[in-house]
Amino acid sequence: MEELLRRFSTSKPVTWLTSRAVVLASAWFYALMLLVTMPASQIRRYSGPLRFPDVGPDQMIGLCVVLALPILPVRRLPATVFAAVLVEEVALGNLFGARPWIVLLLLLVLAGYLAARRPTAAAVGSVAAVATLFAERTLVHNGESVGYAAPQAGQFAFVFAVAWVFGGVYRKRREYLEALDEQTAARAVMAERLRIARELHDSVAHSIGIITVLSGAAARVVQTKPEQTRQALTGIETTSRETLLGLQRMLGALRRAEPDDAMPGAAPLAPAGSLADVPRLAARTAGAGVRVHVTWQGERRPLPPEIELSAFRIVQESVTNVVRHSGARTCRVAVGYEPTGVTIEVVDDGDDGPGGPGRPRPPAAVGGSGFGLLGMRERVTLLSGQFSAGRRPEGGFRVAARLPA
Repeated sequence: MEELLRRFSTSKPVTWLTSRAVVLASAWFYALMLLVTMPASQIRRYSGPLRFPDVGPDQMIGLCVVLALPILPVRRLPATVFAAVLVEEVALGNLFGARPWIVLLLLLVLAGYLAARRPTAAAVGSVAAVATLFAERTLVHNGESVGYAAPQAGQFAFVFAVAWVFGGVYRKRREYLEALDEQTAARAVMAERLRIARELHDSVAHSIGIITVLSGAAARVVQTKPEQTRQALTGIETTSRETLLGLQRMLGALRRAEPDDAMPGAAPLAPAGSLADVPRLAARTAGAGVRVHVTWQGERRPLPPEIELSAFRIVQESVTNVVRHSGARTCRVAVGYEPTGVTIEVVDDGDDGPGGPGRPRPPAAVGGSGFGLLGMRERVTLLSGQFSAGRRPEGGFRVAARLPA
């Protein structure tokens, strides 16, 4: 319900209607206050150039409505509306002999509103308003002396300055919030880019490592063992197809495209990888010369999608590291289901394990960027889990993680 109310209150039609309703209500309030603060008797007693001795209630209502009409375009033309109200103040005082205080109050509100949108125009308008009021006092209204009118002009200048400051503070706050929204959006874009880079690394690095090992093995036995060469090439083809499907699936999800009915074989848009894919990962890795023994502990159950994907990526990256950077012929993967989470452990015995002498390392095994371990640690940290990785005293390498679920 709160989400629906938030969306309803921030929708464009509701915002448009609300703003128009506020402007219309302000215009009607201004007309009503003019009717209250400018009685007809005040105009009848005036003997200036425009005198209405027979002003009745209907004429007064019509006059107040006409004077309130310039407020309606205030959102599009705030400076023009400010000038129009200032002209109304001069006209009411010098042509009709009426000086309602609501006009001055409206000028102050418009000065603050104009300062929030166009500070320079607000400053010029405020100076013009103070100068106009001062000129009325000294040149038109009873011919007051400059010394008597100057303090009142100073008071007007002070209140207009306060309105300008309030409008400037609101403008700065709005600019700050807009900049904050832009920074938040930029951070979200950067986080999404990092997530995509991590997904690409996890999905492609394993497959490229397997392809590298298989292609090297095929090149060495292509003349002497054609059957093994055929198996290696078959493994390369299978791994390449699966990697291509994974990339298509990821790109499709990023585009948020709808499934194409004309292409029933198109890659699905669902996230790739879960713990159910670990056996297939082990079978594919066996073709690269590393046997993966998978053990399951606890009662297997469905996990949240982000936990399933992260757990599979951790296993995949760990096995990839064994293939690419270790000479081990075997590694062990243990997945344990606990009441409050899932544990993952990937262990290899290195070159001197019980599987006999270590296999030859591919050229890609030299060095390493270190992004694999960093990505695994980031995944676990984002999910509030625990992660450890390091060499074992008895030889080999161990990766362990626990994800709450």
